[in-house]
Amino acid sequence: MQEAMPEFETADVAGLPLPTAEMDGDALFRLGMMYSSGSGGCPMDRVSAHMIFNLAAMKGSMEARVYRREMSAEMEREEIAEAQAAARRYVDAGVVKFAA
Repeated sequence: MQEAMPEFETADVAGLPLPTAEMDGDALFRLGMMYSSGSGGCPMDRVSAHMIFNLAAMKGSMEARVYRREMSAEMEREEIAEAQAAARRYVDAGVVKFAA
């Protein structure tokens, strides 16, 4: 039986966990790992994983910066641009604020 991840439940849209304003960099990093590996009910999605690693990095996760860089090396430029645009939409919506 899969253990529930309560920090993601409030963001659950159509069965997929999404970033929320309450998540810190570590929680976002874990969510990005779920998307990068296709685990925890998330599809394997490089664009979403890159976007979430970007958000996690903005909240201070050093691990997310490393994974984002590694993932970028495997992605097309258009995919990276899509992930960056999606991250900006989360920032603009106030879901993620930059770490001080």
